[in-house]
Amino acid sequence: MPSTSEVIDEQPRSATVTAESATLGGESKRSVEQITLLAFIVLPFVALVGAIPLAWGWGVSWLDLGLMTFMYFLGLHGVTVGFHRYFTHGSFKAKRPLRVALAIAGSMAVEGPVVRWVADHRRHHKFSDAEGDPHSPWRFGETVPALMKGLWWAHIGWLFDEEQTPQNKYAPDLIKDSAIRRVSRQFVLWTAVSLLFPPLVGGLVTWSWEGALSAFFWASLVRVALLHHVTWSINSICHAVGKRPFKSRDRSGNVWWLAVLSGGESWHNLHHADPTCARHGVMKGQIDSSARIIRIFEKLGWAYDVRWPTQSRIDAKRNKDGDSRKGSGKGAAAASARREEAAADAA
Repeated sequence: MPSTSEVIDEQPRSATVTAESATLGGESKRSVEQITLLAFIVLPFVALVGAIPLAWGWGVSWLDLGLMTFMYFLGLHGVTVGFHRYFTHGSFKAKRPLRVALAIAGSMAVEGPVVRWVADHRRHHKFSDAEGDPHSPWRFGETVPALMKGLWWAHIGWLFDEEQTPQNKYAPDLIKDSAIRRVSRQFVLWTAVSLLFPPLVGGLVTWSWEGALSAFFWASLVRVALLHHVTWSINSICHAVGKRPFKSRDRSGNVWWLAVLSGGESWHNLHHADPTCARHGVMKGQIDSSARIIRIFEKLGWAYDVRWPTQSRIDAKRNKDGDSRKGSGKGAAAASARREEAAADAA
């Protein structure tokens, strides 16, 4: 992937590196953070499981459904357009208000502070499916038991790893920006807004505690759980299965049935073949709502210098033998070559 200077270059020119951490926990996850993380995984998941019989027995109101859909896609695109394509890969440049708004919207997905999220993802791309990747499903080997263990690790387990990605190494550009650093440190605040806004609206519209509680269940807990598992599926499922029409040095694949819920992120093979591309779904019929939103931002003048794919670039990235498994990372030689490349980058 590009160096951080290539990824983001529109910070204020006067910004200087600061020693202040961009996350309250610094470079390590303390016990209280680990317990909080566990609660934010378990409680929404329990709600998600309980949603099925509740919906069957009592149904879900149009208000709850509307709030859940709105909050889901707000947080989703805050992550896909903001955290991922903009902050991590610099697929486009953004005017200052949009830059801050994307950081806040992504924070409301409750997937962690923006600086930590970006640092983790840049590290993932540097070592994708090789030693050093924080969440590769191939971490433990290629046998069925090893892959099952690896899928669990890539989906959830890695979140509890005490070894944290150095933010000053992988996201120095974001740490320099005082506004983004502030949003990152305010993660608890934006989490509270994300969880409390639906019951506030539900309670005011129905003028009842029952309406507030119902909105909290569906548009806060169930919504967060669904969004989490869709996002985590990009780390796990999309690096284990899927078609690979483009050349990449890892095992990233396209998983069509996740496309709508992931905002186009599950067209993962093209993304790893061309990480800075603003559109991931580049083939006919590939839905990519995140790219559509970037296009709207561009037309409004809020985004510029968008890195849209060209036909010649797409053709150059194609595997000549169709759905090739070349460059998937199999074999000691491929892994060794990628480790040497990563070491050279670090140097």
